[in-house]
Amino acid sequence: MSSSEAERPPGHGSEPTAGPADDLAAVAPQLRSLRRRAGLTLEAAARAAGLSPAYLSRLETGQRQPSLPMLLALARIYGTTVSDLLGETAGDRDAIVRAADMEPTRAGGWTYWQAGASGRGMQALRVHVPHGSQGDIVRVHPGEEWLYVLKGRLRLRLGDTAHLLAPGDGAHFDSLTPHRLAAEDHDGVELLFVHTLLQSPTATLCLGPITGELP
Repeated sequence: MSSSEAERPPGHGSEPTAGPADDLAAVAPQLRSLRRRAGLTLEAAARAAGLSPAYLSRLETGQRQPSLPMLLALARIYGTTVSDLLGETAGDRDAIVRAADMEPTRAGGWTYWQAGASGRGMQALRVHVPHGSQGDIVRVHPGEEWLYVLKGRLRLRLGDTAHLLAPGDGAHFDSLTPHRLAAEDHDGVELLFVHTLLQSPTATLCLGPITGELP
């Protein structure tokens, strides 16, 4: 395996692209501090996220911008939310989230809107997945996921079984089951998406003992 292949995240045919730079400008400063707050070395966090340490280091120094699936994976591992990774702050953690307050964020071709408050044990998102965007990425991580198709059709692969979900269909599954999401239609698919977040003690148990000083 070449050095360039070793640095590429598994399942990515090419380096991920991001939307407008302003959407992800706050990610790099947050990534390292949140990783250290979770008590994870660069190597342990990269292994859990399916990245190489070199690639995660580039994310932390702003040399690369993460896709939305990467943000979701890192948020789970660090026991936080995508909002925290983006440096967003919650006001009074109001139970109500108004449509007017849902600002779109783009990453890796996906567009998402926060549909729930940050700092909770679950994260709720409304997500638009374009056709052909990262449909070849297989994800495996601790936790649970629930999704509900609002518009379009979703091609969902769970383990060795493929499912075609239409508007009104939903899925609830253990995230340790290898899974892959792709839009079936050229107009893409719009989803409601809820996933559980890992707190750092749980992450430590899943990753095994962590040794060495944090870089």
